[in-house]
Amino acid sequence: MKTALARHDLMDMMQAYKKTSLLRTGVELGVFDALAAAPATAGALAATLGIHPRGARILLDALTAIRLVDRSGEHFSLTPAAAEHLVRDRPDYLGGMVKVMSSDWEWDALRDLSAAVRAGGTVLDVHAETPEYTYWEDFAAYATKVAHPTAEVMAEALAPWAKEQPELKVLDVACGHGVYGYTLAQHHPQAIVTSLDWPNVLAVTEKHAERLGVRDRARYLPGDMFTTELGGPYDVVLLTNVTHHFSEERVHELVGRLGTAVKPGGRLVIVGFTSGEESPALDPAPYLFSVLMLVWTHEGESHSVAAYNRVLSAAGFGAATVHPTDLPFRVLVAEKE
Repeated sequence: MKTALARHDLMDMMQAYKKTSLLRTGVELGVFDALAAAPATAGALAATLGIHPRGARILLDALTAIRLVDRSGEHFSLTPAAAEHLVRDRPDYLGGMVKVMSSDWEWDALRDLSAAVRAGGTVLDVHAETPEYTYWEDFAAYATKVAHPTAEVMAEALAPWAKEQPELKVLDVACGHGVYGYTLAQHHPQAIVTSLDWPNVLAVTEKHAERLGVRDRARYLPGDMFTTELGGPYDVVLLTNVTHHFSEERVHELVGRLGTAVKPGGRLVIVGFTSGEESPALDPAPYLFSVLMLVWTHEGESHSVAAYNRVLSAAGFGAATVHPTDLPFRVLVAEKE
């Protein structure tokens, strides 16, 4: 059972944005990259990065306060977590995610949460459902590090069935970075992946196909997942990190449409924040994400496994098998009956 909140917890909530600002600024200015070479004084770091010495000193002290930097005398160095995850050329670098998880788009949208609560949805003129929204270019460019582990869970869940298929035609809907489809292609040489997204996003997607060594088996389908001719039929359709943008009724419409493009015996995979039956206090991530959907979409929110099974059944699929991941996502795999 979780400990009840105290006064200091409320005070921390009121200023949590300061920690986010410090992390963003450290990444954007290259502080962590610079300190990875060697410990430095505030003055030396200021000279290296071309910033004001006073600004460097205050920033470094604050980064020390939130345990991203250590200070010994006048010299500053990286803590182990910062050295592992915030240095650009390290294999577990996560710094690019500040452009996704603490982006200006999300920041600006959440600033007027009260208005969205009153309205029951976004009050923004430009938001997550706007065609060719620029945010999705950053998502496609920087979210791959987080996507890879979940994509491996998906690939493992499909492996016993997929390896027996003589061909594996894959449609990756609202593909973004394309990592889910391309991970399947890496595991299965018979896989051909069609990536569907806005044209501005697919320009980034193609670079990931090249980087992951599957460009020769990648195809591109620009357009809107609700209206673009899908082609097919496909052995696998992937619907990853997108269904939370819509109401259950709209997801029902989308999955029904995609179901017509899946071969009998084929698979539909849904990945995303998924709520369960437990209290939100025990599984907060999907409920906090629904807040972002409230300010950023007209009707989106995290959906439950039960809701997905209702949608899948109506579209001719069996009940989903549910695969947990190390992130607050679940991987749902359903067979076309």
